[in-house]
Amino acid sequence: MIRTLLVANRGEIACRVFRTCAELGITPVAVHSDADAGALHVRAALDAGGSAVRLPGRAASDTYLRADLLVAAALAAGADAVHPGYGFLSESAEFARAVTAAGLTWVGPPPEAIEAMASKTRAKELMGLAPFDPSKAVESDLPLLVKAAAGGGGRGMRVVRELAALDAGLASASAEAAAAFGDGEVFVEPYVEGGRHVEVQVLADAHGAVWALGTRDCSLQRRHQKVVEEAPAPGLAPGAAAELAETAVRAARAIGYVGAGTVEFLLAPDGRAQFLEMNTRLQVEHPVTEAVHGVDLVAAQVRIAEGAHLPPSAPQPRGHAVEARLYAEDPASDFAPQTGRVHRLEVGGAAGGPGRSPEGNRGGAPVPGRGGIGEPPTLRLDTGYTAGDTVTPYYDALLAKVIVHAPTRAEAVRHLTAALRRARIHGPVTNRDLLVRSLEHEEFTGGRMTTSFYDAHLPALTRPADEAGEPDAHLRLAALAAALADAAARQQAGDAALPARFGGWRNVPSQPQAKGYRAEPGGAEVEVRYRLTRDGIRADGLPDVRVLAAAPGRVVLEVAGVARAFDVAVYDAPAGGRPAPATYVDTPHGSYALSPLSRFPDPRADTPPGSLLAPMPGTVVRLADGIAPGQTVRQGQPLLWLEAMKMEHKVAAPASGVLTALHAVPGGQVEVGALLAVVEAAEDAAAHAAPSRDQEGRQP
Repeated sequence: MIRTLLVANRGEIACRVFRTCAELGITPVAVHSDADAGALHVRAALDAGGSAVRLPGRAASDTYLRADLLVAAALAAGADAVHPGYGFLSESAEFARAVTAAGLTWVGPPPEAIEAMASKTRAKELMGLAPFDPSKAVESDLPLLVKAAAGGGGRGMRVVRELAALDAGLASASAEAAAAFGDGEVFVEPYVEGGRHVEVQVLADAHGAVWALGTRDCSLQRRHQKVVEEAPAPGLAPGAAAELAETAVRAARAIGYVGAGTVEFLLAPDGRAQFLEMNTRLQVEHPVTEAVHGVDLVAAQVRIAEGAHLPPSAPQPRGHAVEARLYAEDPASDFAPQTGRVHRLEVGGAAGGPGRSPEGNRGGAPVPGRGGIGEPPTLRLDTGYTAGDTVTPYYDALLAKVIVHAPTRAEAVRHLTAALRRARIHGPVTNRDLLVRSLEHEEFTGGRMTTSFYDAHLPALTRPADEAGEPDAHLRLAALAAALADAAARQQAGDAALPARFGGWRNVPSQPQAKGYRAEPGGAEVEVRYRLTRDGIRADGLPDVRVLAAAPGRVVLEVAGVARAFDVAVYDAPAGGRPAPATYVDTPHGSYALSPLSRFPDPRADTPPGSLLAPMPGTVVRLADGIAPGQTVRQGQPLLWLEAMKMEHKVAAPASGVLTALHAVPGGQVEVGALLAVVEAAEDAAAHAAPSRDQEGRQP
């Protein structure tokens, strides 16, 4: 029996495993890098009566990818088993062997099974698929997909659409894979446009029983990393699900698989299924399968590792489940990762924490009986962050997963959309708005989405409401609410409360009041003006708006006869560096992060024209070959690559011209907004380089 379990991972998945540990009476052990010393998964382990072991360093290569340190941590803490989570070393046969060699129980598949399937090249050979030779690629083979042989999660993947870009794609994917998984092996295969990503969850014991727990659709992806997942996969042709399940079970049996695993397929537009890979670990999206089948997959992993038998047949599916991944990233800026303090994280009434389920779901398996007609939807929040935590640039940008289970797909999508829209997420920029718009898109609601969804629709899904650059009406209302809440706080001056209605707010100055804000992300600026009239507070330019009530935390506005509440939260800006938005306004039409213009002038105003600023904090991985000051560059030409949150991000020339300065150094750490390089127009660069006539001949 397993009594003490070390999770060789961090963040959301560590918290998820610890939750099941608590239910099974197992003592948890956390590991943490220096950057994660105060992280939620560490606190969760300690709060549960467990322990935590430090892994010196910050980079994944120095900490979570060090098998020797992880095994030593387990022994030091008195653990008798290790759960790898997902990512990092979860698909490392060497790590699995090191765990068992130390006398510990490995909560995962046998090393031989990992070796057979964890390398995607060997897995394809096992499935009878001939490898593609990139040296023989011709134009008719395009597009091609360069893919990491180890690991997953979209890292180490590049789509190549021109043969001339193949070598660069191979090098970039290999570097990213090495940083994320410690293995730079990559391979090439044809890239199927407009396909669907469908997978089958398998669960096998050590006695020959293998379950296929239905299908999942994971077609909504950005940078080949899943964003929205659901179970079962909608709209499959008759018999397709059974065929995929049969193939998945056959693959598991062929390698003597034990534990939880996933067999992934790509369905071409004509319905043909192409084997992609088998992930020999728990998947990020496992909660949708748990909800539909009523199985706690982590508990099943533990019991199988203890030698338990699976029942003769798998539980039958009930209802539909959809999961959305909430990332700290800016979709409108090429999904640039975001960092900073999380002030508030509440979705569907649950605050961020180690597995919260506000509507009755325990966060592992769903409550028995859920999913039938007449049963209400249940919401589950899996997260590795809570209020006060900080998102750092060292690891994955995943903040939380929001999962809804309902009797039908339409109900699950509707409830998830509403929960995300009403969520209170204050801190780094997230993809929340993109998720809402994606879930509402007709291709998704109709079950017709493909892996090309964001290629086709991202510009429209991230487009501001007013493309002319002017702030839209909803932003103006949010700014007005922020200004009125600020005025209410100033008027309050320590009093317990202000009168709810403005009629009782006799100290409002009669002269016009003005306040400006910058919205983040995007930088749209808006100024609101309001004054006290005989009819109450009125805002310039908003004749149909009446102020019904105002307090520091809530403003009620009536717009064209309809009253709506605007919740306002203000946080102190961090000391040093570029300040985060200080004011957050949650409205019926969306959420807005605002920075008062008077307090936070744009630091970009003091930078030279043509300046290339770091879009995120990270490490300079490498410079473009041969790049140096004095060279002519074209707009969009790659100049350097930054590594942030385990992914490489290309930084390109902001304009065509001459590279007059290059401050980035490989291996150097940069903060957001740091000056990386300067590109000037050719004539300006020449003028700066040539001495004036009265300077010629002068001695310095």
